[in-house]
Amino acid sequence: MRKNLLKSIWQNRKVVVNGWLSIPSSFSAEVMAHQGYDSLTVDIQHGMQDFQTAFQCFQAISTTDVVPLVRIPWLEPSIVMKCLDAGAYGVVCPLVNTREDAEKFVSYCRYPPTGERSYGPNRVMLFAGADYADHADAEILTIGMIETSEAMQNLDAILSTPGLDAVYVGPADLALAFGMKPSFEPTDPRLIDAFEKVVAAAQRHGKIPGIHTGSGAYAVKMAQMGYRFITVSNDARLLASAASAAVKTLREGLG
Repeated sequence: MRKNLLKSIWQNRKVVVNGWLSIPSSFSAEVMAHQGYDSLTVDIQHGMQDFQTAFQCFQAISTTDVVPLVRIPWLEPSIVMKCLDAGAYGVVCPLVNTREDAEKFVSYCRYPPTGERSYGPNRVMLFAGADYADHADAEILTIGMIETSEAMQNLDAILSTPGLDAVYVGPADLALAFGMKPSFEPTDPRLIDAFEKVVAAAQRHGKIPGIHTGSGAYAVKMAQMGYRFITVSNDARLLASAASAAVKTLREGLG
């Protein structure tokens, strides 16, 4: 089976640079895959993706060594299994609020006797190799999202779940949980304290802390805090930002 390169990066104590795909296009996914990311996450929850477009994005990412991941819309077994069978090498699950949520999530990603995943690795064997089922449990990443006050209260219980590889902070939803406006670059001390608590808890339990950010500069701050799986914005926002800057420069030049 093809190795999951993210595990090697983490074993070397380095930070994974993750991209985010909300645009339902195999071409834009392929373009993103050639920009130097370590991994790309296809967002079925809030992006304009569905399973079919996610499948096409996995195929496009396969033109590179970038690791394909997916954020599922909900903690529900069928979409987990379909995305893994289609080629995702890791799953980001929203709203993991309790130890029970984390245990269910992990079980959906693991074959029996460890978990409940049904056997049917159709397309993924073309990407990963014919021996995929023999090694998938050791290579597929399980990443639970921490984005509510309940999850913050249950950090140690969640992070002590066997088979859970990482957690991923959703700063916008966590800000809402704290009664603040959503932001991907928050500065409020209460949220910064929460971010630090996630890192400390992850380190206590030997897990990887991850977070979504709004800019490269903020991402660097999060890396310095201890986050090791970091996303900067998403494809749609990066496209809009670059286009806006180009138009502004042209209009200013035209007077």
